[in-house]
Amino acid sequence: MLAIYSVPVAVYVESTSFLPFIVGALGFLWLLVTDNVDKVRRFGRRFTGDGRGVDLWEPSPLSATGRRLAVTTVLIAVLVPMFIPGMTEGFFTQMTSGGQGGPNSGKAGAGGSVDLAAYLHGQLNNTEIKPLVTIKTNDPSPLYARFGVADDVNINGFRHRAPAGRPVGNDLQRPAGMDMEGVSGQRYSASVEVDKNFDMPMVPVYPGPLTTKGLNATWSYDADQQIIFSQRSRSGGVKYEFEFVHLEFTPEVLRKAKPLSPNNINQKNFTAVPENTTVRNLVATLTEGKPTVYDKVRSLYDYFSTKNGFSYDLSVPQGTTGDRITDFLTGKKGFCQQYAAALAWMVRQAGIPARVAFGFTKGSNYNTNGTYVLTNHNLHAWTEVYFEGYGWIPFDATPSSSVAGAVNPAWAPDPDAPAPTDPSADPSANPNEDPIAGRTPEGDNGADPEDGDPGVSAIEQSTPPWMWWSIGAGAALIIAFFVPAMRRNALRRRRHRGQGSVVVQDVTGDPAMSIVAVADPDAARRQAHDAWDELLDTMTDYRVLIDVSETPRGTAERLIKVESLPPSAAEQVRRLSHAEERARYALSPAASDGLMSAVQVVRKILAGNATRWVRFVAVILPPSVTQRWRAAVTNATARVSAKFTEAGYLMRRLTRPLRLRRATR
Repeated sequence: MLAIYSVPVAVYVESTSFLPFIVGALGFLWLLVTDNVDKVRRFGRRFTGDGRGVDLWEPSPLSATGRRLAVTTVLIAVLVPMFIPGMTEGFFTQMTSGGQGGPNSGKAGAGGSVDLAAYLHGQLNNTEIKPLVTIKTNDPSPLYARFGVADDVNINGFRHRAPAGRPVGNDLQRPAGMDMEGVSGQRYSASVEVDKNFDMPMVPVYPGPLTTKGLNATWSYDADQQIIFSQRSRSGGVKYEFEFVHLEFTPEVLRKAKPLSPNNINQKNFTAVPENTTVRNLVATLTEGKPTVYDKVRSLYDYFSTKNGFSYDLSVPQGTTGDRITDFLTGKKGFCQQYAAALAWMVRQAGIPARVAFGFTKGSNYNTNGTYVLTNHNLHAWTEVYFEGYGWIPFDATPSSSVAGAVNPAWAPDPDAPAPTDPSADPSANPNEDPIAGRTPEGDNGADPEDGDPGVSAIEQSTPPWMWWSIGAGAALIIAFFVPAMRRNALRRRRHRGQGSVVVQDVTGDPAMSIVAVADPDAARRQAHDAWDELLDTMTDYRVLIDVSETPRGTAERLIKVESLPPSAAEQVRRLSHAEERARYALSPAASDGLMSAVQVVRKILAGNATRWVRFVAVILPPSVTQRWRAAVTNATARVSAKFTEAGYLMRRLTRPLRLRRATR
């Protein structure tokens, strides 16, 4: 049972699923039961006080209660976290799962789980330059070396999903785009030596790996994420070689890519993002009139330029909206982590699959033989966009002038570079124009046509989702706190509405007896019962003991004596008890006029005699309601327990032949 619980915890990149938790917890409880049964079997035989034998598996009242409490506790442990909102760090600091290292620790966990965003941020802010990886390649102009991908997004941002694949070798999956018309590719090789400073459950490779050499069977290749990872080994000190295909794309080629169908797996998995009005409005403005997928991506990519006010800054300024992506798009300051996540979010908002990649930049070529020494300052994050037929194409929105070893390929040129002399060479790029500030047609004041408010700018401030969750949870708790009081008032109003005059005439002429003929005896009895029930509930609310073995008359006399009721109130209490007894036992009920008024008289006296705390509880959490609910829960639990006991008896009867056969062996 310990393995059933510990193995998923060690393997899952995300938090453990509820199913292994339930199986492990219930299995452990079952082991406790069987262990104690075995102890009893070794000691002797269970029997009751009168000497009759009892089956070992039949629970005693105490053990049955313990089992019910254990099962209830497990269910509470599973269900309660579902209704508690999380207050996490937010969009940019939780791009990957927490793993064993915890949020923002950057510490690698078991099973390949590591907070890539925290690791990247910590290494870039480290003033000490440490060599991490040395790559020697015959590629004259290599691209970035990838070692991780964050493609799972929720309200907190992008997270590193658990990789899955088969062991590395000489038959890795061919990269997409190799056979597409207009795409040029060249096969190269690379040898890698990982320093002990880079101790991770993953190793870097260039895009399009074909074969590997030097990695043992614990390393696997995830063809979807295009990363090499391990569940058991670490990268520190590892040496390996691999061959890869360096593919080159052109804007004209990528413009041929068609939008994905809604049923495409990448379209389904990598386009969903949480709702954000700021991003939606900005993306709609930037992509308006763009005819192709590539043109839409380029319009979003070109927006992150210094000409539009964006700058590189490792110390991200604190925003005021409570929403990290809105703060970044407003402040326009950050480093590669913010740029990559923001561009991926915006591309997804445009309905195009995108993800965040982690790895190393090209670095500096310290030797003439193609050797690159990659340090902690070469760690980088960028965006990858999926194009139909061409696969995942990198776009690095971070200002290249601030990134050591940055690469700007032909399909994603530097938006801050001088504009081409020939405008037809790349009609999608226009670095001289701010798509937000420069696109205000005559007569348009920049308002969003959907909200109709001319004073609303394109960059809105939004309330963080966790605040809405907290407000909703607080409101639900307040409502739940007042539910007993609302139930008590509703019950009192219903009883008052049921009261009415049903008296026709006095039969005896004695007002003390109040023996009358009524038009509707059933209504008179119901009114008497309601008035008596209201009196009993009032006594319960104000902590006056009720003895269920007493008659109504006995209860009335005890109430008069204990609370020292004045003669007028005592007369009203005796009238209530008399009406209840006549309603229960007499052929003709007593007069029911004014019974609720009599209860109100008694309630005022009991409230006056009670302490301030008792009065508060009687109004807010009336015991007459809460005790009734507790009794209902107890009865329901007892019924469920009885059903389980009956099922246990049935199982024992069905399995008795098998147990007898085992005993005779």
